Amino acid sequence: MRIRIRGPQGVSTVTIEETATWGELKAAISSSASVPEFDVKYGYPPKPLNTESIDTATQLSSLEIPLNGEQLTIVPLNVQASLSNPLASEKHPPSAPRLPQSHVNPPRHQPGDFPSEGSDQPLSLTRKQNPSLDTDPPLIPVPQLDGQLVLRVMPDDNSCMFRALSSAVLGSALDGMTELRSIVAQTIQANPELYTTGMLEKEPSAYCAWITREDSWGGGIELSILSQHFDIEIASVNVQDLRVDRFNEGKPTRCILVYSGIHYDVVAVTPFSGAEPEFDRKVFDVVRTGDEEMDGGALEAAVELCKELQSRHYYTDTHGFKVKCNQCGQTGTGQQWAVQHARGTGHGDFGEG
Repeated sequence: MRIRIRGPQGVSTVTIEETATWGELKAAISSSASVPEFDVKYGYPPKPLNTESIDTATQLSSLEIPLNGEQLTIVPLNVQASLSNPLASEKHPPSAPRLPQSHVNPPRHQPGDFPSEGSDQPLSLTRKQNPSLDTDPPLIPVPQLDGQLVLRVMPDDNSCMFRALSSAVLGSALDGMTELRSIVAQTIQANPELYTTGMLEKEPSAYCAWITREDSWGGGIELSILSQHFDIEIASVNVQDLRVDRFNEGKPTRCILVYSGIHYDVVAVTPFSGAEPEFDRKVFDVVRTGDEEMDGGALEAAVELCKELQSRHYYTDTHGFKVKCNQCGQTGTGQQWAVQHARGTGHGDFGEG
């Protein structure tokens, strides 16, 4: 069975046995398209495939839609960047609800500050604080790099991914944010055949206008674009399940981000505990020999760091976490509840329970 896959990095073909399961196809698509989580569209014009109703053990041959020879459009899901229009009309809901950006400190927006139905304004979600990161930050020795791997926590200001990546590739977490957003918009505008409305879940010009705003979140699409622009591999380690997702894999240099459900940070090797960030090393050389690769132990140390963060519950379970509306006091579970509550009430200020 051959299936064409149209993803953020182009078109590829997946070959899989007809006896394979939906879970096996998802894994093959994720590897081929370099997208960890995604929605699927099929046919022309592309129509959503209700993947949530398909059990991972379901055999492909038993699906109502014959997939052999089909082209599937892969729409990356990033919880942080998946709600471009939380209060939009139900007539045209996004196929993947977008989660609000977190705020370690009280949110900038106060109750009543959010626009009415049909606006593009993000929701606000107050994360639980984790004071142990300040009082006892985890440090992982990296002898080959003559230092220790540390987590450099980014502010929760809707630009955490851009800040994290900018601090690695441009040397500044603040100055490069606007530049990175502009690069994304220009790349999308220059490649209309790839970055279509179906891919972006928005009309491309509207998406470009949205992503250049300082309160819009970046995710898989942006990481894919920026990794290719800077000719660097970006490895993103998910704290909750320790999965490593790589963008532009195989390049001779790598930077490493930490994804905690609704937030991005960056890792760095520092020469000694307490050293100023100006001495950080955030880009690592990668030497590959056959199937082996060596980056001085940076990625292995990053996974160990995330194990420690996981033990401290430095992540948000976006499907099972408790959510409270700070405007009316109602509570629910998971991102879907927050999105539906926002659409029904116009409320936009939520807290992690």
